[in-house]
Amino acid sequence: MKSRFLTGAVLLGAVAVTIGGSAIAQRAERLQQVIERAKELRGDQAADPNATPIRGPGDYRFSLVYDGMTREYLVHVPRSYHGAPAPMLIALHGGGGDADFQADDSKYRLISKSEQAGFVAVFPNGYSRFPSGMLATWNAGSCCGAAERNNVDDIGFIREVIHRVERQANIDPKRVFATGMSNGAMMTWRLACEAPEVRAIAPVEGTDNTAACKPAHPVPVIEFHAADDPNVPFAGGVGVGPSHTAFASVPATQAKWVQLDHADSNARRVPSPARIATCTQRSPGALPSSSASPTRADTAGPAAGLSRGASSRAWQSAPTI
Repeated sequence: MKSRFLTGAVLLGAVAVTIGGSAIAQRAERLQQVIERAKELRGDQAADPNATPIRGPGDYRFSLVYDGMTREYLVHVPRSYHGAPAPMLIALHGGGGDADFQADDSKYRLISKSEQAGFVAVFPNGYSRFPSGMLATWNAGSCCGAAERNNVDDIGFIREVIHRVERQANIDPKRVFATGMSNGAMMTWRLACEAPEVRAIAPVEGTDNTAACKPAHPVPVIEFHAADDPNVPFAGGVGVGPSHTAFASVPATQAKWVQLDHADSNARRVPSPARIATCTQRSPGALPSSSASPTRADTAGPAAGLSRGASSRAWQSAPTI
């Protein structure tokens, strides 16, 4: 399967070639040609528009119309699934990415972890101006891209995906979790604020930039953030990325969720065995209800670089038994 990132690379490469052209019409014509080529590349990867029941392990591609837009999501069901209630992990790609990239096991190894731990992995696709879904972003509050500018209802879309997959497979509603990278990580914070279906989150390289947050219940958090992240600075502020957003800092995000989760404000710092990261843990505090929620931040060293490439996974448009 050709990755949408490969399609995006073709598009961006063609755009770069046309920059030196003297005629705007010539550039527009070339861009249209590339977009048509992207449609051709995507043509053999049709998504199932129905909420078709998932009866066995495998990889599936589905689409739905939400808020007037056709949106897609991928589902990986591990080999251990035989119909008993299973946990579900919502995995959100970064800004400019897509579901196929997030599901590429050579990048994040979420497919391997799904097989190891037995959870159903779901990869929604962010908002994109292109039919292929490439170069997508999430409306995480104050970021990012066209999704934020157009005030796209990504909360509603992801919640609909959760409910849809719960109808398609046997999902344990008490074990629905979310993770994400960068812009996708920011979206997990918003899910924790506004989507009561989500029981815990694990954001990576993205802070909480929501203006208002009233979670329906305490949400356990484990946050991963490199101390030298140039795009979303650990100490907050505007990074080097294209968003030009003044991001909340990791300490501010942690303080906010210590309060929201009624966690103990006294943190315990624990270095990793290899001393390449420091873990700050906070225990559950006294809550107004019987539920409790720990909050934790892992401060990593230099962020690892990611290379974008074609995914080797083939996603079915309909289940096969």
